[in-house]
Amino acid sequence: MQSEPVAARARRLFWALWSIVLVVKVAVAARLPLFVDEAFYWQEGQHPAAAYSDLPGLTAWLTRIGTELGGAHPLALRMPFLVVAMLVPLLVVRIAHRTFGEVEGWKAGAFALLLPLVGTLGLLAVPDPLLALATLLCMDAGACLLRKVDAGHALELAAGLAIGALSHYRFIAVIAVGFVALLATSDGRRALKDVRVIIAIALGAAAWTPLVWWNYDNADAGLRFQLVERHPWAFHSSGLWFIAIQALLVTPLLFVALLQAGRDGLRSPLLTARWCAMLGLLVVGGFFVLGFFADTERVSFHWPVPGFLALVPLLPRYLAAWPAFWRRATAALAGIGLIVVMGYYVAVSIPDVRARTAAEKWYPNNFAGWDEVADAARSQLRAMPRGTRIVADNFKLGAELGFALGDPDIVVLDHPLNRKHGRAPQLHLWGLDADPRALLQRGPVLLAVGVSEVEFKNLHRRYLELCERIGPLPAPTILNVDHGRQRLALFRLDKPATGECTTPSMAWIDRPAIDGKVGRTFDVSGWAFRQGVGLKRVEAMLDGRVVGELRYGQPYEGLNASWPGLRDPNMPALGFVGKVDASNVSPGRHWLGLRLHGRDGAIEEWPEVPIEIAR
Repeated sequence: MQSEPVAARARRLFWALWSIVLVVKVAVAARLPLFVDEAFYWQEGQHPAAAYSDLPGLTAWLTRIGTELGGAHPLALRMPFLVVAMLVPLLVVRIAHRTFGEVEGWKAGAFALLLPLVGTLGLLAVPDPLLALATLLCMDAGACLLRKVDAGHALELAAGLAIGALSHYRFIAVIAVGFVALLATSDGRRALKDVRVIIAIALGAAAWTPLVWWNYDNADAGLRFQLVERHPWAFHSSGLWFIAIQALLVTPLLFVALLQAGRDGLRSPLLTARWCAMLGLLVVGGFFVLGFFADTERVSFHWPVPGFLALVPLLPRYLAAWPAFWRRATAALAGIGLIVVMGYYVAVSIPDVRARTAAEKWYPNNFAGWDEVADAARSQLRAMPRGTRIVADNFKLGAELGFALGDPDIVVLDHPLNRKHGRAPQLHLWGLDADPRALLQRGPVLLAVGVSEVEFKNLHRRYLELCERIGPLPAPTILNVDHGRQRLALFRLDKPATGECTTPSMAWIDRPAIDGKVGRTFDVSGWAFRQGVGLKRVEAMLDGRVVGELRYGQPYEGLNASWPGLRDPNMPALGFVGKVDASNVSPGRHWLGLRLHGRDGAIEEWPEVPIEIAR
């Protein structure tokens, strides 16, 4: 019999950790800039429907509830998801308590909180907290139904199946694994024959009806995107990185412990332990195999979270056999992992920290720039005629501007991103993919373009495509957020225009190289052009200040081959050279940029690159 003091200590530890995590998450969620998917789910919530092109309806419905109750603030948007996320460790406690005892229950709940990707659930208004909750509800119900079928747990199973069906296509994996695990045991096969379980499964299946109906009405667009178009379905070795990333995110010791606990659980005399082990290992193993064949371009590291959660109830009993040092090290490393992941979100919410990471591969571009472009759009709209419509060039920008400006009906141009993320069919259903020329016939338009959303090698072609759809682009208002890593442009369009294509400027700094080391005086060279208009001057800038004029108009052959369709009156004299005197600048890292002066008087600042100035 377990001693009361031990159980009491475990209970106090769990609730202290639960409370700390909750307070920290609320504080972070209140400051964290909106993630692009959150903005689109908000937009879906403003257009109520049973299902959407990318997801079933529950995520969008919760965003609507949050903002209806708390207003147009990121914390209000995320609050329903925070509530759901904080229920997850409580369910883990319940499952482990019933199987192994009270102390193990509280310890399992604590480890669920320490699991980095579980401890941070709810910081973003995305489907993952719902998937975690649905998985645990089904697991808890299944564990009880294996022992004895009753109406209450059949109803719990139905609720879990329905929540999962209304959350994401990915829940199909949990359902498939659950059926395999039930069919693998005589108790599971017996439970599946019970009419109450059959009714629960039927109710869960009915919850897929809105998604099935949406796909039926839209030529299976959502199903094709989720299961076919976004995945290469060909073997690629980067699946090894997927497994390595899982070990890092779960934290190495906890990763090993969970998998070994699952292995031992398969041989346990306890039916519930075998059930949890089968569910967890099959889900995790299935996603590990899928990692070798599935999409590698979009974020997928969170996919196996339901599987790891299923293994957590097994963890305390397994860890009890480890030496005390390794038990403490496992918990400490998991805690450090949670702090690191939480710290990432804190860093993302601090503009100065984001700016410092502008040159890094892990720069959080999907969190950055939206407040700035919204402020600039408001300023531009005040100077334009009443009734001016905003048009965004991609769904990301449209959704973020929509949330910031309280307008869920911002028209969005055709863009590769809309198709890449499966949002193009939904925009079409909303009628938000209108012809921009037709809009201009009805009044002025403020066009917002996410310049940095297009690879540099494709940027000129994108500008030419905008000319074909809209006409010559006027001089833009350029926003360089975080040294230009997030670059946005606003164009004031008063009426349809014709003539030669004109676009924003483009440039490249050949010397110095990115992160190159330079002396107190150093050479700068490269090229620059402005389609249809031309440039007359190029100035060098250091940390946002002009430090000298460069000699523009140097011969630079071959640019017309690199940029098909290039038309600049200065061709082929598009190069610049010059020296920068940095003798008055402290040594260390600085940011080198360009100020480009067009022949029409327009001035644009080109994104900055980091350099290292020697002592």
